[in-house]
Amino acid sequence: MAAYTDLYGLFNNSELRNKMRVAVVVAAETIRGEDAGTDNHANRLVWAKNAFQNPESAADAMLKALLAANKDLEVAQITGASDAAIQTKVDAAVNVFADGS
Repeated sequence: MAAYTDLYGLFNNSELRNKMRVAVVVAAETIRGEDAGTDNHANRLVWAKNAFQNPESAADAMLKALLAANKDLEVAQITGASDAAIQTKVDAAVNVFADGS
């Protein structure tokens, strides 16, 4: 289990932040092309637009949420997560942030 100080340090891990930025942009592109009947679609589109305009901010917020959700993992497991694993977590968390604001 990562200590809170370790998790806090990961907020500024450049490799993890860069992976998160790419995953956020990929998620935004997926949302841009999703069916209009998707649950929460209008809010998801707003989130996607914001993510395209400011991927750093969207990724930083998402990173904090995902680190908290994975607090029981070791630092090496978190930093060694595959692109696919990170994308899956980001895709699953979008609706937490897609509130229309």
